[in-house]
Amino acid sequence: MPLLTTTLGAFPKPDYVPIRDWFHVDMGEANYQADVVNRWSDAPQHDAAFRRATKEVVAAQIAAGIDIPTDGEQRRENYVHYQCRQMGGFDFTALVRREMRNGAYVTDLPAIRGKISAGAPVLPRDWREAQAASPRPVKMTLPGPLTIMDTTADAFYNDDRALARDLASALNAEVLALAEAGCRHIQVDEPVFARKPAAALDYGIEMLERVFHGLPKGVTRVSHMCCGYPDRLDNPEYPKADHMVYHDLVAALDGRIDQLSIEDCHCHNGTDLFEKFQKTTAIVGFVEIASSRVEPVDEIRVRMQEVLDVLPPERLIAAPDCGLGFLGRDLAMTKLGNLSRAAATL
Repeated sequence: MPLLTTTLGAFPKPDYVPIRDWFHVDMGEANYQADVVNRWSDAPQHDAAFRRATKEVVAAQIAAGIDIPTDGEQRRENYVHYQCRQMGGFDFTALVRREMRNGAYVTDLPAIRGKISAGAPVLPRDWREAQAASPRPVKMTLPGPLTIMDTTADAFYNDDRALARDLASALNAEVLALAEAGCRHIQVDEPVFARKPAAALDYGIEMLERVFHGLPKGVTRVSHMCCGYPDRLDNPEYPKADHMVYHDLVAALDGRIDQLSIEDCHCHNGTDLFEKFQKTTAIVGFVEIASSRVEPVDEIRVRMQEVLDVLPPERLIAAPDCGLGFLGRDLAMTKLGNLSRAAATL
């Protein structure tokens, strides 16, 4: 049987979209603070452009053979801050300079200056726009508590566990609203699990379950756990997290969520890692998202077969390593096309 295929979030934005992705902004620009404050995607005059872009990128994913596409995050300048703007407690006017991702870069971040509270859900609208353009179920993505904490500046709580708990409760309101709208694939991204595995094992996984709490049967609970999004295309020196932490994290997460997405193309994992997927379905990255090299179909198929020597096909889904925003439309489509052809011809 062919493997199912999916994408994991960001898709290259068409030129007419009126916001830039955060990873296309020079983190050292003097005007970055103003840029972050002013990049906001709910101005009514931009609605038509965002709807058009969402329709186009969903259609592109389907044309490339993807079974479970995403909305491509077309309305999001930064998938973390996009979500934070909906919550109470965040300050987007007086930003705080912080070192990010274990020293990978320095940037200005919104601050937490009050108790976190849920706001009006925004993802149900985004899902409806994407689903209207797709005959296949569309997956929606949002950041998890630890990843939000690592991408903002806490000036209020000074208690990581309490902050994570309030973030999880606010995110849970968004997730439940998505499910009520009809979304059946909800993905919570926690790349910081790989950066901070001790915190993930201590309380992060518990908070991830809190985000999904109360979801009805029939909604697939997905989490994505990459090793870090690089600062530019073709930069092998970017400091990514050690993928060996997957072993402890997968063992701890198995059976607590339905599907877990991990990187594999940029750093092939030992096949013993896949033995730890006893209950949870593995979403495995078979193409790189920060390299312009195009993986041939035969190469992808060989790696898929190696994983299938451990996992049954019903518990393996093929994907890229992470979001596709760096690649540009043509390269993203070529990589997704090769991924889908390999999955279809096993």
